[in-house]
Amino acid sequence: MTVLITGGSRGIGAAIARRFAVESMNVVIHYMQSHEAANETARYCMRQGANVMTVAADLRSREQLQRMCEKLQTSGMMPDIVVNNAGIAHYGMLADVTEEQWDDIMAVNLKGMFLCTQLFMPHMVAQRFGRIINVSSVWGLSGASCEVIYSTTKGGMNAFTKALAKELAPSGVTVNAVAPGAVNTVMLDNLNEDEKQALEMEIPAGRLAQPDEIASLVYFLSLPESAYITGQIISPNGGWHT
Repeated sequence: MTVLITGGSRGIGAAIARRFAVESMNVVIHYMQSHEAANETARYCMRQGANVMTVAADLRSREQLQRMCEKLQTSGMMPDIVVNNAGIAHYGMLADVTEEQWDDIMAVNLKGMFLCTQLFMPHMVAQRFGRIINVSSVWGLSGASCEVIYSTTKGGMNAFTKALAKELAPSGVTVNAVAPGAVNTVMLDNLNEDEKQALEMEIPAGRLAQPDEIASLVYFLSLPESAYITGQIISPNGGWHT
């Protein structure tokens, strides 16, 4: 079995790569610019005995993703599981958002997911087995002030998940989304320690999630015994939003 993780060099993506590597699966780590971080994650995965490949591509470019797909096909690493994890965030008032910012975030978070899914799902349909797991956000469910664009892309990802699940269910391919709450990654680096503590106090569990906890849920959804779970948006958020 082979898994492709977009944005797999750091944070939640790297944790997902490590989780699958422990199970001795073939792991494809996609990245855009974080070459050394991707290699560091790959080295960890290889130490677990996994067969690993790193691939660089701009998710906004069909041409680059097509070349990536051809490379994986030639290498015998076509994914049975695609984890659409890559994404970028934006914080600021909607009134201050430029059209260029809107287009860029939409292109990475939504178009990139669409292109990757469209390129790799024919392999899954042909073998009548596959898992597509989209890493969304709790803000795609509830929305967040000053994160309107990001919330919009994650809401779109959730709708994409539900609709595609119905299309692919007859082919043995499941489509689900994991929508984490606050996770202890670099995405929270804009918060100081006092702000992080205040955030933790809002969460009934009393703490931030760790990337490995999100990775474990992604892995569970990839298992053959999870075949009856599809079209679901599962939000591990410590009781923060229900």
